[in-house]
Amino acid sequence: MTRAVPRSRSQPNAFARELFDGLPPRYDLLAELLSFGQNGRWRSAMVDAVTAMDAPPQRVLDVATGTAGVAIMLADRTGAVVTGLDITTSMLRRGEQRVAQHGLADRIEFVVGRAEQLPFADATFDALTFTYLMRYVADPAATIRELARVVRPGGCIANLEFAVPQNRIWHTAWVGYTRVILPLAGLVMGGRAWFDVGRFLGPSISTHYGTYPVHWMQDAWRAAGIEAIGARSMSLGGGLVMWGRRRAD
Repeated sequence: MTRAVPRSRSQPNAFARELFDGLPPRYDLLAELLSFGQNGRWRSAMVDAVTAMDAPPQRVLDVATGTAGVAIMLADRTGAVVTGLDITTSMLRRGEQRVAQHGLADRIEFVVGRAEQLPFADATFDALTFTYLMRYVADPAATIRELARVVRPGGCIANLEFAVPQNRIWHTAWVGYTRVILPLAGLVMGGRAWFDVGRFLGPSISTHYGTYPVHWMQDAWRAAGIEAIGARSMSLGGGLVMWGRRRAD
């Protein structure tokens, strides 16, 4: 008998759409739960890399923008025009609502699209951010090359991902939290759909980092033409912020 390949691996884009399509009203709460309440702090650390650019960025692309949390932070802290891209239309609709509430509709625009095939010309943006993306693409190395393509030489690229704590004690606590507490919290707050999401997330993070550890990602960034790469482990290893600069051709 042929064993079916899980949809999350065989069709990651379609899986991501299905996973997040019904979550926008409470997505940010889910991110806070999974990050132990550290999501905002992690996002801020990622945006720090963009604000530290020698010349303030004029155009920034936020990939996997979701409900626009990072896009709003970028607009507030840089003064740039921000484009938020995501494959899930319902997430972008929620993002548009949040942007309007913040009075930023004239500085943040949204595009439906895939990180693997960005609808922009080479070197369009001064900086690019992407958050919690790599677990939902089939070829991380190719995706990183595509992300780097649309950033001008010398421009900043920054990334936030969930990570797996390496310390034995914290790793044990993290496994218990993601495998037991998170799914149950999802069930209480959002029913069976949220339970399923909570049950999926912890194992997916472990599997991803088993296949693509941090040193692999850094090598993939270098191969894509990104230099001056830095990395910061956050919150006892539960989050990872990386940043770098597009190498001049």
